[in-house]
Amino acid sequence: MKRSFWCGIVGLLLAGPVQAQSLTGVWQGVETDTGEPGEVWPAVLRLQKSKGTSLLGVLYQEVGGEPAMSATFQVQGARTASGLRLEHVRKLNETGHMPGFYWCEGAITFTYDPKEEKLTGRATYRPTGDCDNGAFTFYRVKLKSAATVAANAESTIRVSGRNVLWFADAELKQPLTTGNSYRTKLTKTTTFYLTQGYYPTRQSGAVPITIQVTGPVPKPAPRPSPADTARPAPAPIVAPKPVVLPTVLFELGKPNLLPEGLPALDQLAAELKARPTLKLRVAGHTDKIGEPEKNQILSEQRAEAVKTYLVKVGVAAERISTIGYGDSRPLYPSPDARNRRVEVAEVKD
Repeated sequence: MKRSFWCGIVGLLLAGPVQAQSLTGVWQGVETDTGEPGEVWPAVLRLQKSKGTSLLGVLYQEVGGEPAMSATFQVQGARTASGLRLEHVRKLNETGHMPGFYWCEGAITFTYDPKEEKLTGRATYRPTGDCDNGAFTFYRVKLKSAATVAANAESTIRVSGRNVLWFADAELKQPLTTGNSYRTKLTKTTTFYLTQGYYPTRQSGAVPITIQVTGPVPKPAPRPSPADTARPAPAPIVAPKPVVLPTVLFELGKPNLLPEGLPALDQLAAELKARPTLKLRVAGHTDKIGEPEKNQILSEQRAEAVKTYLVKVGVAAERISTIGYGDSRPLYPSPDARNRRVEVAEVKD
């Protein structure tokens, strides 16, 4: 991408062999070779499966060294025999716009390397101004070793990615190691959070990798509980003002709850059962990927999905109302999975 002529690349329609390996997920990398020596354009490409065999997603890019200047595009395109072909759809967002500074538009043809989980692409832009060519390189973090290990046994976990950093927590405050492998002993199913140091951007996020653990684990002898020590009850979730349930998230473009959000919904159900007069409103939200009309319907479906789960675990349906706000109330710059959320609030009679 040119310093003064940026390109929105966008597009993926996945056609091609059904047996082809999925290219969904988060890809992180850079655009170079735009005719401006030394210039780089860090990028994040997020892809998900759409209808049939198609893919859709978003492409985010920054000006190298100036992350306040960025653009986000909706993408869709087609699978080829060796990789992908991408084309422009529409720009979702732009920051730091300056006079004489614009994005080129065109197409990118990618080659996929499954061993390295690498996309290498060559962009061909429409002849607007000095728009011509660009080269893209993306990597994604993906588990390359067994997803299940024996309890308390030395195991080596291997992943793809470039300049990988491992963390024990989603907030990235507990670093573990660096590189494409981590040798450890696990006693329980564990989720690691991995980032790539290869051209990181403000939109780069952690990729969770969960390792299942099987087999018996020696249990330590229980410690006697101190006398007269009461365990504090969990803090209430519901309040008069809307409260975001941060772990209750959804699949991209779908109303399906992600499993990591179920403990929070179980806690919410327990609170409703303990407060039998409490009535609840569940509000659904989406990100800005897709058409606003479809996002409105999707947000309503997500609120209903939460209600359905709460009713399933024993909460009376008449105590729960739902509403959807579509993509009209994002909390974070797009693309960000945290915008696919629900909020709950107490309803007063």
